[in-house]
Amino acid sequence: MPRYEFRCRACGDTFEVNRPMAEAARPAACPQGHADTVKLLSTVAFTGRGGSGPAGGAPASAGGGCCGGACGC
Repeated sequence: MPRYEFRCRACGDTFEVNRPMAEAARPAACPQGHADTVKLLSTVAFTGRGGSGPAGGAPASAGGGCCGGACGC
């Protein structure tokens, strides 16, 4: 389930809420009880783990496909 980050305008507290994507735009109350909150724009960074490709992802292709040497043409 996605996690959304909010900030309370009254007390400045930043907090997270787990909810379905269908409810992403729904307002969230501050844990301190304040209603004036704003949803923050979060950034996500993915890093490759494992594999032997240039970015740690899938391995680099070693041919295959018709003109890649596998079919003998």
